[in-house]
Amino acid sequence: MIELLSSPEAWAALLTLTALEIVLGIDNVIFLSVLVSRIPEPRATRARQIGLGLALLFRLMLLSVLVWLIGLTAPVFSIADRAFSWRDIILILGGLFLIAKATHEIHAEVEAKNGEAQASTADRAFFWVIVQIVVVDLVFSIDSIITAIGMAQDIEIMVAAVLIAMAVMYVSSGPVARFVSEHPTTKMLALAFLVLIGVALVADGFAFHIPRGYIYFAILFSAAVEFFNVLAKRNRAKPR
Repeated sequence: MIELLSSPEAWAALLTLTALEIVLGIDNVIFLSVLVSRIPEPRATRARQIGLGLALLFRLMLLSVLVWLIGLTAPVFSIADRAFSWRDIILILGGLFLIAKATHEIHAEVEAKNGEAQASTADRAFFWVIVQIVVVDLVFSIDSIITAIGMAQDIEIMVAAVLIAMAVMYVSSGPVARFVSEHPTTKMLALAFLVLIGVALVADGFAFHIPRGYIYFAILFSAAVEFFNVLAKRNRAKPR
């Protein structure tokens, strides 16, 4: 441990991996923000805390079983000369779940079917949100930890990077969730991002890698445009 603390290579690996884990966690934060916007406070905050806690738990559990995790990339079966591993299967199913969930939420937003339905199903909604958080946390955790294994060799660095990234996600999730909840157009944009991320996960499962830089650039550019749009609406609403 002392050797790691005095090693410049270890610190460089920690900073690089932490930054990557934070970027990968953006997907998780967006999904959490969309889900909790469907339930009222203080349950929304509680659901977000549970979701991030489960995400941290899954990542630490997966780090503790590295041998099994690395085995996820071994072929399980083949279709038309294309081998699929458990990682591929999980990414495909997780991506399809994100696409289906985001499409359902977009339909609900367009139809504007809330209000009475939300009030009558508040108890069940909280439980269902937690279930969905568990499923998506597992998908994102596997992708995140496999990336960590490929970038670092010391488990201490991996654990430290995951803990720092999760702390950043916890601090940022509250403001992001409130912003998404208060601005309907931003929520629609977040749902579109989820469809995009889901497509990327499915493509990865079929060994067709879409560079994440393109996806994150699209997200940042769209978010910047939406920020100025919200700012313009706020300025127009001010009394003159």
